[in-house]
This record gives sequence, C-alpha cells and structure tokens, in this order.
Amino acid sequence: MFIDEVKMKLVAGKGGDGCTSFRREKYVPMGGPDGGSGGKGGDIVFLVDDSLTTLVDLKFHKIMKADKGENGKGKNMRGKNASDVIIKVPAGTTIYDEDTGLVIVDLTKNGESFVVAHGGRGGRGNTAFATHEKPAPSFSELGEPGEIRYIKCELKVIADVGLVGMPSVGKSTLLSSVSAANPKIAAYHFTTLSPNLGVVTLKDRRTFILADLPGMIEGASEGVGLGTKFLKHASRTRILAHVIDMAGTEGREPIKDYEIIRKEIVSYSDALAKKKEIIVANKMDMPGFEENLKKFKGKYPDKEIFSISAMNHEGLEPLLTHLRDVLDEIGEEKLYQDEEYESTIVYKFQNEKPYTITKEDGIWVLKGEEIEKLFKMTRFTEDEAVTRFARKLKGMGIDDELERLGAKPGDEVQILDYIFEWKE
Repeated sequence: MFIDEVKMKLVAGKGGDGCTSFRREKYVPMGGPDGGSGGKGGDIVFLVDDSLTTLVDLKFHKIMKADKGENGKGKNMRGKNASDVIIKVPAGTTIYDEDTGLVIVDLTKNGESFVVAHGGRGGRGNTAFATHEKPAPSFSELGEPGEIRYIKCELKVIADVGLVGMPSVGKSTLLSSVSAANPKIAAYHFTTLSPNLGVVTLKDRRTFILADLPGMIEGASEGVGLGTKFLKHASRTRILAHVIDMAGTEGREPIKDYEIIRKEIVSYSDALAKKKEIIVANKMDMPGFEENLKKFKGKYPDKEIFSISAMNHEGLEPLLTHLRDVLDEIGEEKLYQDEEYESTIVYKFQNEKPYTITKEDGIWVLKGEEIEKLFKMTRFTEDEAVTRFARKLKGMGIDDELERLGAKPGDEVQILDYIFEWKE
C-alpha cells in the first residue's frame, strides 16, 4: 500500500516533577534541602530511513505520545530523562504544522533527524532554589508540559527526472526499459496508481533516479482523477520528461495532450512550471508518428524533443545521456522558499508583551505561553510556591497592567480553566 500523506497529533513527554525534601541525618544539624529535580520528558523525533518508501507505517498512528520524565527524589536524586520516540520516515518527507501551514522540516537524506515536538524540562527540586537569603526553601516546581503539535506528513518522492504525461503514453514501459524497475503495465488507463522509481545507469557509469509518476487528466490541479497526487510528486523532481504518444494511438491529439498537461502544471505551481522540461516523443514505430511529430515541432519549434520507442528500446541512449548532462548542469534546487519554513517566521517582536489581558463576562482573562507554562509548573499546595508565582506575575508587569485596565481588588482573574481573586 502506497501512502504519501498522514495527519498526526504529537504529544511530547511532560518533565518530571521536582521534589521538596530535607535532609534528616543524625549527625547533620540544620540538614537543609535535598530535593532533586525531575527528568526531561521525551522528545518526538523524525528520522529518515532509506529502507522505507511509503508512510504506511504511520497510517494507523493518529496520536504519538512520549513518556513523562521521572520525578526527582530526596538526597538530591535527579529523575531519569524519558526516552525519545523515534518515528522513521522515507527520504522526501515534508512535515507541516497543521495550524499554520508552514513547513517544520523537509527531510531528504538518509539518517537525517529532527525534533518535531520537544519534551518538557524537569521541574526543579527545592535544592535548586536555595539562596544565601533563603537557605531552606520549602517549595519545588512541577515538570514543564511537553509540546503538543498537530502535523501533516507529506511524502514527495525524490527523483532526478520525473516522467509526466497522459495515461497510457508509455511512461511505465520507458521506466522498465531503462532500469531494473518492474512497474505494473496493462492496456488500460491508470495502471500506475503511485510513483515507481528506477535507477538508470549509463555506459559511462553515471547514474540518476527516474520516476514514473501517475498519469494525469484535465482538471488534475483541482483534484480530478489522480489530481494533486501526481503534481505533488512532480514538484520534487529536477527535470520533467514529458512523454507524449506522438502516434496518437489512443485517438487523442498529441499537441492537445501536451497543452492539457502544461495547463495543469502551471495552475498547480509556478515553481513546477519553471522546471527544465524535455519532450519525449514515444511510439516512433507506430503509424502516424512522423506526421504528428512534424505538426508538434511546427507548433513548438524551441522545445527539446527526443524520438523513441520505449517498447522496442529505440532512441533511448541519446535521451538518457542528455538527461544526465542536463542534471549535471542545473545542480540541486530548493523545493521550499525560506518564508515557507516556520523557523524563519518571527512570532515575537521586541516591544510585544508576552501575554494578553481581556475582560470576558466580568472576569479578567490572562493568556500567554509564558504565563500558562509558569502556571502549570507551580505546585499550588505549597505556600512558598504560590508566593513565587505571584512574584513572577508582578515581575512580568501583570499587576500594573491590570491596574491600568481598571481592575480592582477582589476582581476575578482567569488563567486557563482556573479563576483566582486578584489582590494588590
């Protein structure tokens, strides 16, 4: 089963809780704090494995969770870090953030890895909060929550040359003739339902990867037929080898076939439309070929055209040599622009507050990543922890901002699902 798109929810591991503990040794007066910190929660890591060719292994894993870090213990014993979750994917897998639509990472090389969801850090034990002024703190932190991300994994087959064209023009036959690939071939449309790859080796020992991509029909850029399934994989290739049944054995006009495919490519992506294109005029052994080829050259005199018979292995060597030469000339290309990656987007500006305060139904609602993380890591059963929480909020300017907005002592303030009474 060829699966090239999967949506998942990732839940990285929560950090282990810090420990509040004091030494109780017989000959150690004024024992002091000895609570250890919690261990780090597990990351969720994507790793490229060349032995994989599809995302089928992820099809039935809608949610992937990493383990929580171990809690800290007394005697300054730090909790053990949780193991990372490793998700193996084929080369050519792009991971998108479902909420923003931005590219998180594009994984193209065997062994390449990337942390997509980070585990939370362990909460600090009370030993970590000891100072000269306060040598015996009686509070500790809870572990930091792990990241929760909704993602889409999309496989775009990695190939140097992509064979494109209408159904039954001979793409699969060409692939099987020039490589060891053995695609299914039959006398009906859409025999090829997923990309097939083959390695082409020339007489001079140079090689390249050739992909037989699913056939297209009119409206493919809008999802008709195999639709964007074809176009998605074509965008990863460096050269488009446009295979045309120049003999018109299917009863179609070669020029019209070509124009339909070009229209769909242009509608789908400007970047795809600008790729290097070579015309492969197939079925040179069939009646009507020469007449149609003459018409085609008359309409498109500037196109590079190679006449072949994939079935009879005629004209293949000049075509393959030219493709390899062109690959050497054009070099590698970037599939995505920098602005499509989330790492290039600046979410916070220098003068922007790290929180928002709104009034909803008479309640002051505080929102912000830093505030919510601080809240989740505070152990509210310990008085000193509550005092520290209030001090942190004051240091962030929240008290001043509430007062500026007109809040009065006794007003209710909400963080996440919890409501507190505000006091100056």
